[in-house]
Amino acid sequence: MHFLHRCSSSSVFCVIGEGNFCSVASLHRLLIKVPPLDRFQTSELALKLSGLLWELCLISDIYSPALSGMASRSYTSFLDLATGGLLDYPPTPRGLPRVMTVPGVVRESNGGALESPSSIHHDRKIIVANFLPINGRKDTEMGKWSFSLDDDSLLLHVKEGFTAETEVLYVGSLKVDVDVDEQEEVSQRLLEEFKCVPTFLPPDLQRKFYHGFCKQYLWPLFHYMLPMSPDHGSRFDRTLWQAYVSANKLFADKVVEVSSPEEDFVWVHDYHLLLLPTFLRRRFPRAKLGFFLHSPFPSSEIYSTLPVRDEILKAFLNSDLIGFHTFDYARHFLSCCSRMLGLDYASKRGHLGIDYYGRTVYVKILAVGIHLHRLESALNQPSASLKVKGIQKQFEGRKMILGVDDMDIFKGISLKLLAMEQLLFQHPEMRGKVVLVQIVNPARSTGKDVEEAKHETYETTRRINETYGDQGYQPVILIDRPLPLFEKTAYYAAAEVCIVNAVRDGLNLIPYKYIVCRQGSPKLDEAMNISPGSPHSSMLVVSEFIGCSPSLSGAIRVNPWNIDAVAEALNQAIKMPDIEKQLRHEKHYRYVSSHDVAYWARSFMLDLERACKDHYTKRYWGMGFGLGFRVLALSPSFRKLSVEFIVSVYKRTSRRAIFLDYDGTLVPKSAINKTPCLEVISLLNSLCDDPNNTVFIVSGRGRLPLDEWFAPCGKLGIAAEHGYFVRWNRSLNWETGLVGVDNDWKKIAEPVMRLYTETTDGSYIDAKESALVWHHQDSDPDFGSCQAKELLDHLESVLSNEPVAVTRGHQIVEVKPQGVSKGVVAEKVISTLSNDGKAPDFILCIGDDKSDEEMFESISVGPTSVMPEIFACTVGQKPSKAKYYLNDTGHVLQLLEGLASATTVKPETNTAQVRGLSVHIPVSFER
Repeated sequence: MHFLHRCSSSSVFCVIGEGNFCSVASLHRLLIKVPPLDRFQTSELALKLSGLLWELCLISDIYSPALSGMASRSYTSFLDLATGGLLDYPPTPRGLPRVMTVPGVVRESNGGALESPSSIHHDRKIIVANFLPINGRKDTEMGKWSFSLDDDSLLLHVKEGFTAETEVLYVGSLKVDVDVDEQEEVSQRLLEEFKCVPTFLPPDLQRKFYHGFCKQYLWPLFHYMLPMSPDHGSRFDRTLWQAYVSANKLFADKVVEVSSPEEDFVWVHDYHLLLLPTFLRRRFPRAKLGFFLHSPFPSSEIYSTLPVRDEILKAFLNSDLIGFHTFDYARHFLSCCSRMLGLDYASKRGHLGIDYYGRTVYVKILAVGIHLHRLESALNQPSASLKVKGIQKQFEGRKMILGVDDMDIFKGISLKLLAMEQLLFQHPEMRGKVVLVQIVNPARSTGKDVEEAKHETYETTRRINETYGDQGYQPVILIDRPLPLFEKTAYYAAAEVCIVNAVRDGLNLIPYKYIVCRQGSPKLDEAMNISPGSPHSSMLVVSEFIGCSPSLSGAIRVNPWNIDAVAEALNQAIKMPDIEKQLRHEKHYRYVSSHDVAYWARSFMLDLERACKDHYTKRYWGMGFGLGFRVLALSPSFRKLSVEFIVSVYKRTSRRAIFLDYDGTLVPKSAINKTPCLEVISLLNSLCDDPNNTVFIVSGRGRLPLDEWFAPCGKLGIAAEHGYFVRWNRSLNWETGLVGVDNDWKKIAEPVMRLYTETTDGSYIDAKESALVWHHQDSDPDFGSCQAKELLDHLESVLSNEPVAVTRGHQIVEVKPQGVSKGVVAEKVISTLSNDGKAPDFILCIGDDKSDEEMFESISVGPTSVMPEIFACTVGQKPSKAKYYLNDTGHVLQLLEGLASATTVKPETNTAQVRGLSVHIPVSFER
């Protein structure tokens, strides 16, 4: 039996015989043997076949015992996943075999993407979340399902931020279990009636994924709770992690089924689906992907304890835009990227961005808003007016403090109750005049911690009421049942003060809802005996550890752990003058009413469109296996430098200039011994012995080590310290690039650098003849970067009148004379040759770092009377001004070997003086 699988958007088919599964290595060998394909086509084919293997190793339509055995043996190395039964879960049913992506165009999908023609514009947004905004219930007697939209779901209302022509499609799971034989029918119905695409997770997978890894591990960790012992949080469980990976893969499959990657925008929500961007980016390198994290993002000290921290960070970075509620959360994320992945970020025209393999991943900071009109509609219901009258009568003559929280250990309910107890203790006059109404929403998860929090809440409430209550008065009223929206709005409207005392929370919309309800409505004002046109007021006491706190500048911010301070804040809120309450309320209402959920969705999507606008101006290459996958974005003209091609050009040219960097080009950066090997010396001598060649080593190193290392190369030109010292060959003296420049500036700069070295552990100064370099790669990433910025400002200030340039590079701050750079060296060499009537018709420049980019740029505009063949080549596949690349130093030596073998003049002898010894250098380079 054979299986035929078609790769997405490709004419490539993979035929697999049962029991004859090809390995990863054999696939790569197969790619190498495809002669008609160029490097770009081969890369694209490799990406598609890697995606195919990914599907085969995880969850596939062609699941069989043979495949299961193959996958379980291979995915530990191929996918970089832990061993375990990822394939124990049955595949999700293909409930959507045919989906009309544009009017009149229907595509069949065989495990690939549903595509619509790029010529037809179709504005569609795909919202992906753990749960669909759908309520479902099955009539046990009739056996029929009934579904309705969940108006409480925030994501249901994001479409109000889009244009009327925008189609919004939701992908997620249902909150109820659906039998396997009913799933296809339910899928079709939800798509047709609600534009929802359900992802059905097997019950065991759902339990391990949601109630296991999400709620028992990720949720506490993201809220700063470490599992220090089995009694306090769940420790990392590899089986639960495998379930999390599998669930994210199933969600990705559903998105792939219904998405048109060239046109659709995919917006993924929250910590349940952190890996989704990696799965989707693998399938669609140019997918338009946004991700918003609704929970806090912990500090690097907390996040670094996560055993799969790198995989999750890299998944984040496979998005085009990442959203956070507050700058604190974004700052923690950026710090983790810096400390764990070595990535820097910068503000680009007001937008935070991370350069990641040629792509810019943008970071957006904007708190989500509420659905204003739904609350206003609830306030106008007659039932809300009746309820608020009842509440006023129940608490007549008393001030009501309101708390609304989920039953969760992070909501701080017990701390709030202790603050209420302290208020009644410190202010006896408040007894009988103030009441705390605590509404407890149902817990979203189960476990020992939830039960303990519930028990503590009830015990503390009982103790307070027994101590400070009397007949007809209970200081704390606990409402532990689901409340309809109209009833909650009535409590909001009647409350004098609202307190949100969470010890850690992503955003918390309770304060926003309270403000809107206190603004009231004509019908509610009438029920509350508020005269038309009268000013409204509200008073908030909020924890400084919740996401909405920065946006509520008029609230009293508290540390929830400081019981006395919270009690005093409640006392201050109750006794505050009405005019001040009104002013604070007006300020809050202006913000909340203008920053609703529609504004949030519209703003995020506009930024996502801007982040994706350059998708089709670059070529994308897939790199890495498993959860380490990412895409490399390069210029369409960027290609690997073929040895055969450059040798053919080399042979037909007569005057050649060759510029070679040293570290990272001729010797690996990771090498401990930086001395050039005999092979390098021999190659350079072969090239230099051709009178038609001018060969230069252009390095940032000092002239002394370069002079020693390349002593056997008598005809080799050397430019040391980025060109400050230049020597055309060993028989000539060193020249300085700048004449008449003294180094008096060092007397000013060096003491400043020493000061920062003493205060920055791990930093050091590299004193060169022409320059001073302050290195901080071994210091704390955040502190080192901060100190580098301060040092840069300090040096620019004290050296403002000196003829030097102060620059900041990757983990360095450098001071060097103005007009010194590798680019200037290349220009001068080419100019000198041209002035001597030897204008080069062949220019080769190879380098690997930022300083070499100046050479790449300068050789393309150098002063020459002829149009030379120019080869600017960087080492490594990365964004560059060069048009060519070589993979590593080994490939550089292979290229130089090819050029040396093509040289017209051969050296008479292979004997060179290396450090005073006569050494025979072999000319055969078998690798």
